[in-house]
Amino acid sequence: MTRLPRCNGPFRDADGVGGAHAAPLGELPEWDLSDLYPAPDAPELTRDLERLDAACASFAADYQGRLAALTPAEMLECVERYQQIDLIVGRIMSYAGLRYYQNTTDAGRAKMLGDLQARITEMTTPLVFFSLEFNRIPDDVYEQVFSTPCGPSRYKPVFDRMRAMRPYQLSDELEKFLHDNSVVGAAAWNRLFDETTAALSFDVEGEVLGLEATLNLLTDHDRARREAGAKALAQVFGDNIKLFSRIHNTLAKEKAIEDRWRKMPTPQTARHLSNHVEPEVVQALRDAVVAAYPRLSHRYYRLKARWLGLDKLQVWDRNAPLPQEPDRLVPWAEARATVLDAYAGFDPELARLAEPFFDCGWIDAGVKPGKSPGAFAHPTVTDAHPYVLLNYLGKPRDVMTLAHELGHGVHQRLAAGQGELLASTPLTLAETASVFGEMLTFRALLSRTTDPAQRKALLAGKVEDMINTVVRQIAFYDFECRLHAAREDGELTPDDINAIWMQVQHESLGDAFEFMPGYESFWSYVPHFVHSPFYVYAYAFGDGLVNALYAAYEAQPEGFPAKYFDMLKAGGSRHHAELLAPFGLDASDPAFWDKGLSMIEGFIDQLEAMEG
Repeated sequence: MTRLPRCNGPFRDADGVGGAHAAPLGELPEWDLSDLYPAPDAPELTRDLERLDAACASFAADYQGRLAALTPAEMLECVERYQQIDLIVGRIMSYAGLRYYQNTTDAGRAKMLGDLQARITEMTTPLVFFSLEFNRIPDDVYEQVFSTPCGPSRYKPVFDRMRAMRPYQLSDELEKFLHDNSVVGAAAWNRLFDETTAALSFDVEGEVLGLEATLNLLTDHDRARREAGAKALAQVFGDNIKLFSRIHNTLAKEKAIEDRWRKMPTPQTARHLSNHVEPEVVQALRDAVVAAYPRLSHRYYRLKARWLGLDKLQVWDRNAPLPQEPDRLVPWAEARATVLDAYAGFDPELARLAEPFFDCGWIDAGVKPGKSPGAFAHPTVTDAHPYVLLNYLGKPRDVMTLAHELGHGVHQRLAAGQGELLASTPLTLAETASVFGEMLTFRALLSRTTDPAQRKALLAGKVEDMINTVVRQIAFYDFECRLHAAREDGELTPDDINAIWMQVQHESLGDAFEFMPGYESFWSYVPHFVHSPFYVYAYAFGDGLVNALYAAYEAQPEGFPAKYFDMLKAGGSRHHAELLAPFGLDASDPAFWDKGLSMIEGFIDQLEAMEG
């Protein structure tokens, strides 16, 4: 039975700020973070910090130097104590991080996050021994301890993944140094990037806007307004390009140094290991998508240029609405009903799992100064619940973003039953429920739309979303691969990085586009390149997987929801091959990806047929 935590009153965060109001959209919810801690100075937070300090010290005292000699029952106790430490750390840092992302320009919130990062890093330094010593346990001992029913057998997938890192493990002393140094390494550059992007302002025809609102202009019906937004973005990104180049140069070099010490064969290896996915599977995905560029993005954007009456598209036309698409804002209440109805149409349980996000202060939806741009679902810890961040402006795409992030949230809730160590889903499957939620919402909207012009606009919007998820994200992946490869030969100038960006844009978008001066700097605001190198292929993986899953659902809906929920509940407890087997799917088969891509191609076929 899935837990349904009780609501904790109105939409208020720990600082007592009420919900934001945007008249055309209705009341937009804000987070109530009191399910984590009542306030930044709450005694519960102080107590947990003290508990954490004591737990780390006692864990090291009890187990350092002894792991290989533990009995199965003792190893189970060890693992569960380690998991409890993980829970405390996760709760503390989730609270500090979520407060920070609500307003990254607030000095007090930034200080709290930084201080807690440093303090917890220091407290957990005694635990560095754990993975290092664990990976030195002989294979026969490991297999015996983790195959005993009264032992930690259910946790074996976690430790199998940990032991996959054995060839790349450094000395205990070096691992401790990297752990201690992290707060002034990548984490510090990540914060600099976040605070810089959140503080950017853009002058659009005399109106000063933040990043999210300016990016939103690129979907405006008014072409002149889109152009003004694109040029404002280019101006500000260009003004800050040296700083963004410094951040990317430093992070790429830091990663290369650590990878060299660990003897990682490629810059992507660490990501593949953490995703528990074979490099050849990712390569098959990448190659299938790149080969499909002419059939997908190149073909679609030539169609779009005709619809807009243009010889060539400019970058501000890429996500432009079609002329016949209604220019209206979707109120929050309508967005909620649209997504929940679509979820319920698949299975009432899916909607039931999503409802508390709306009713219990688990969503922060409004656009506010200093708020982190974009959208995410943060799982926090398994004895609490996820939180969703949106920047909701009422566009149809914002409704799809809500469906996407709620999919993550539902997945995280279902996987929570696995416990803290097993709940986390590898990125290859982490996008499954989110993209499936989008597909359910799209299909529900399409089924009730009878007007031909509106159906065309809806179908075109879905194709664009899929191109953005598959083509654009694989282009992002290629950009990262080329950037990291080029960085090995020395410092990259802004022009060097710009050139790599433009190369992949030409390849992926095709000959329908002209690229305005300044577009070469648009790589600079993408947070994934900074926070999670090579993460982006997970989106394309998820879209291809969901297309194949949805085809299986349409072919045989009977019994599908039960198998789908079982897959989500598994979290990180099983390999993707095992999870996909009940659906008759195999991601290691190159033809698997072509099946997913053929769904996008089929939608474009329908759009071409509407031309006649």
